[in-house]
Amino acid sequence: MVKRLFMLCMLLSTLVACDSTESTDPSNKELFISAAASLSGALNEISEKFEANNPNVTITLNMSGSGKLAQQIQQGAPVDVFLSADQHWMDVLASDNLLLSSTRINFTKNNLVLITQKKSPGIVRGLNELSKESFDQIAIGNPKSVPAGSYAKDALTNLGLWDELKDSFVFAKDVSQVLTYIETGNAEIGFVYGSDLHRAEGVKVLTEIDKELYTPIVYPAAVLSESEQPELAKEFLSFIQSDSAQTILKNYGFSY
Repeated sequence: MVKRLFMLCMLLSTLVACDSTESTDPSNKELFISAAASLSGALNEISEKFEANNPNVTITLNMSGSGKLAQQIQQGAPVDVFLSADQHWMDVLASDNLLLSSTRINFTKNNLVLITQKKSPGIVRGLNELSKESFDQIAIGNPKSVPAGSYAKDALTNLGLWDELKDSFVFAKDVSQVLTYIETGNAEIGFVYGSDLHRAEGVKVLTEIDKELYTPIVYPAAVLSESEQPELAKEFLSFIQSDSAQTILKNYGFSY
């Protein structure tokens, strides 16, 4: 009996030792990616494919408004790759020498739409039909930190509507929150990307915003200068430009 207990203890010790060895295996690598919230559905799928192709790699995603993510990086957040929904926040990090400038790429594009609840009877054929009398609550990403909000502000300003509607705005931390506001009825209409329609079942498009009213929506990506896995991060940027990843982005409503 004592001998059996001894052998069992030895077996358990071996298993624990093996598990510890695996968890500290130097070949296992983790890649930290901060990305615009609008990329969440597509990027989850792209990351899973990258991990499948690289079994020793684990990707950790941090999804939020591009401005918030850039500010986190400025404050020292450990990030390997940054994927922004606009050029501005990538430029901000570049000016702070926080990017490996040679790695910066543009990998996809998007468009801006005005949405409402799917069950809403509302009809809007263009932004010029908006007025503070017709809509009390308009959800929009905070233009100071959310590119979708900045694009929407440009479009409304170009039509002379921003000041007229400003008392109706419900500012959101990212486009995901705009979608939530619309789906839950906490706002009547809202500005999001065309791709966001692929990750929200309870909304519908009222109108697509004229692309001449706002800066082209081009998504840049780059490796951070403080990345602990710069070569692996570069591999990920190559992968996101591949036919496989681009097909996923297209399926989620992005274009290139």
